[in-house]
Amino acid sequence: MDLHKDAPTARARRTLSSPQRQLQDFHGIITVAPQMTDLFTRLQRVARTESSVLIRGETGTGKELVARALHLLSPRARGPFKAINCATLTPELLASELFGHVRGSFTGAIRDRKGLFALADKGTLFLDEIAELPLELQARLLRVLQERTFVPVGGTDAQKVDVRVLAATHRSLREEVEAKRFREDLMYRIRVVPLFLPRLAERDGDVEALTWHFIEHFNAQGFRHIRAIDAACMEALLAYPWPGNVRELRNLIEFAFAIGEGDVLTLDDLTPELRGDPPPGVRDHASLHAADEAERRTLLQALHEAGGHKGRAAEALGISRSTLWRRLRELRLLDSGVHTF
Repeated sequence: MDLHKDAPTARARRTLSSPQRQLQDFHGIITVAPQMTDLFTRLQRVARTESSVLIRGETGTGKELVARALHLLSPRARGPFKAINCATLTPELLASELFGHVRGSFTGAIRDRKGLFALADKGTLFLDEIAELPLELQARLLRVLQERTFVPVGGTDAQKVDVRVLAATHRSLREEVEAKRFREDLMYRIRVVPLFLPRLAERDGDVEALTWHFIEHFNAQGFRHIRAIDAACMEALLAYPWPGNVRELRNLIEFAFAIGEGDVLTLDDLTPELRGDPPPGVRDHASLHAADEAERRTLLQALHEAGGHKGRAAEALGISRSTLWRRLRELRLLDSGVHTF
């Protein structure tokens, strides 16, 4: 068989249907990855306690879902669950949101208002992006954790509160402490139990499983129905590093449903980042660095010697198939006339 002659036709026929799989739904966290199963075991153990928990993970890994799971599995499950992102408000508004305020404490404060600590009494309060908490508010939070009391903005009387505090960040708090941006005593208070969420790219099987999960979700909306995924498209999904993690994957599938047509998900349905397109005017073949040029020649030679077979070329180069595909995409070799499959 002439691989180069038949490759386009064979590639066009190569589509993947939804595999038979058993998805695990752990309080809204969908996965097939053993790394997540291990995390769920730790969550169930930690949930029984009253310990403060610091959830570490990149953007989009599901930190709030983990916090909700901890609450629902805890003895406080019948109490309220409140959450706030500490990076989204000014220090003044954040103080009011957390601790409440009394009438007349600032312009516009026409009545007393309860904050999240009061509203979360007997329940759980989740502080997302805790590393963004201003220093002046860190001392007030430390007092709540130590004394179980707080004072509303503009008030004078301390109020008792019974709240379990869960926090999350994508930063290292130890590095923030060293940079004098975070109090060391507060760090030790909120990270009694640290939990680390793996990146989507580190969760075995989850890129494929969640891709189909989100496809099924958007299929149900009725404006497009995807029954299969082009093999090259799936390779692109598996090779991508997913800096935005699960949230980015969901947004990508929503994008594909919005701009694509037909019942097969293809490379053309993906965003430029997934297709490997460089930013306009930033990079083309003429501007490749010498190292990239050398790598291009190496990859092309390996593909030539493998008869265009990507799996054999990757094996000869000593790299994974996904890594080879990613470098072919980044070096813009997928459309170079060399058929790889």
